[in-house]
Amino acid sequence: MPSEVVHIEGHIIDSLTLSKVLDIILREGGEYHIQRFVMGSTRSDVSLADIEISAPDYEVLDRILHITQQHGATRSSGEVNLQPAPFEGVLPEGFYATTNLPTRIRHKGEWHNVDNIEMDCAIVVCEGDKPLCLPMHQVMLNDLVVTGDRGVSVTPVERRAPEDVFSFMGSEVSTERPKELVVAAIAKAMQEAHAEGKRILFVGGPAIIHTGAGRYLEAIIRAKWIDVLFAGNALATHDIEKSMFGTSLGVELATGSPMAHGHEHHLRSINRIRAAGSIKNAVELGVLQSGIMHACVTTPIDFVLAGSIRDDGPLPDVISDCVKAQDAMRAQIPGVGVALMVATTLHSVATGNMLPASVRTLCVDSDADSVIKLMDRGTHQAFGIVTDCEFFMKELAARLPGTLV
Repeated sequence: MPSEVVHIEGHIIDSLTLSKVLDIILREGGEYHIQRFVMGSTRSDVSLADIEISAPDYEVLDRILHITQQHGATRSSGEVNLQPAPFEGVLPEGFYATTNLPTRIRHKGEWHNVDNIEMDCAIVVCEGDKPLCLPMHQVMLNDLVVTGDRGVSVTPVERRAPEDVFSFMGSEVSTERPKELVVAAIAKAMQEAHAEGKRILFVGGPAIIHTGAGRYLEAIIRAKWIDVLFAGNALATHDIEKSMFGTSLGVELATGSPMAHGHEHHLRSINRIRAAGSIKNAVELGVLQSGIMHACVTTPIDFVLAGSIRDDGPLPDVISDCVKAQDAMRAQIPGVGVALMVATTLHSVATGNMLPASVRTLCVDSDADSVIKLMDRGTHQAFGIVTDCEFFMKELAARLPGTLV
């Protein structure tokens, strides 16, 4: 029977990684023999195992090696295979498709960390033997691309320690969690991230404005608890509409009543910003005097507005080319330690696909399906909270020091 030895190391017992790997081997029709096993003696010590995997043929063996590799099992010998990209934006057949887990490659006898890791991309070895994670459209002709699994090692996400602020939450989506405790944990995680020099990303949808929660997000931005905002044309437009007309979707937020000709307000708001040339220009000219986007400009923080096919206008700051919008978002990901995704399915899934597994990711929506979609599409590190965004934003603002509403 063809066989190969894999090495697995880390907190492989308490995270159940070892048992997962052994189960995969048997499930896929293989056999295993543990050649070496060393168990850590304390909670902080790592354990390791060398496992010989046997299979009835090479096709089955390759399948087992591919699946177990995604759980941290690394082939004990060999380096990465590199093939040149045949065209700009085209990868060689058999390219290694990345996960969002911390990844290394073995090249020229040494292990190298892959920078900017995200799922569903490729690994390109650049000048100086530096490996980078690149989306398909950024790969250039003759770039050296990693193919196959050999020489690639990933580190699975470890089980959270009992003292971690999210240790009580678990990863399943539930409407029955103690929501105030969850919000308190998120506020603590944000404070820890800033204390560690990491950035906080907020991804928001227009329901934040419609429900009257915009003032809480504005206050959190002004208190400098958010470093970058991802949104679409809708959140920015209705925030500006609220600032200029006191309405959102034509409904007066102070009374909840539709305003005469209110259905035109978002278009008139967009038109005024387009006349100014940009949101920043509108702030400097006094056209825009309050709101979330005003806070982004005056605090200041970075923001990326990614467009969609249904956008009115759009606002001049909206990036309507989806590939350029992706790249603008990617440019803001390095250094992010906490990502909050509130009341937006599409932007949450898009952002989640770009985040490394090391980023604490929290998804808040009144619809459990929105939270489940994010996790089902590979953002397994995400924690889901099913609740109204107005309640969440109000509670979060109340728990962050220096936030004045």
